[in-house]
Amino acid sequence: SPCKCEITIVSMLLASNCRRLSPICDVAPRDGLQVLLRARVGLYEARGDFQLVVDHLEEAGEGELRRRFEALKQKLAAEGLFDASRKRALPRFPRRIGIVTSASGAALRDVLNVLRRRSRGVSLLLYPVPVQGAGAAREIAAMLALADRRQEVDLLLLVRGGGSLEDLWAFNDEALARAIAALQLPLVTGTG
Repeated sequence: SPCKCEITIVSMLLASNCRRLSPICDVAPRDGLQVLLRARVGLYEARGDFQLVVDHLEEAGEGELRRRFEALKQKLAAEGLFDASRKRALPRFPRRIGIVTSASGAALRDVLNVLRRRSRGVSLLLYPVPVQGAGAAREIAAMLALADRRQEVDLLLLVRGGGSLEDLWAFNDEALARAIAALQLPLVTGTG
């Protein structure tokens, strides 16, 4: 099982072995970098040398999240969730647009500014949800389902401003992807 430990990479080792690591690592190793690695332990008893023979190396945190995201994307694509035939046609002139986002976020202000300039006659309905943190994906999925049941709007916008991969992680949730795929209303997303 994975364990957390601190390993200081000796600079001399980096210079001489970095080229050999390139087939097994997604990132150039450097002192202070937190990584996930798969390695074999070796001990040369004659000198008392302990070594790790690295088979795979990736950056911790964002590297792990990207790997999980890619695996989920492949799984859902294999099930056909991203097929073009599943897309719903957007209404040419929507009369009422539902906005699913944080009530206090910059994304809402941006959407309101654009719609004010381009579509003055459109009515808007806000469906407020948290867009990051624990439980955000579940709350977004529930709000989308509620809006879909109510059928109060012609179109939904799911929006969120920029941020780190960790901040945007709620939008990489399998249950949320499935909730979006189940919608009858057309949905436009804008995240990050």
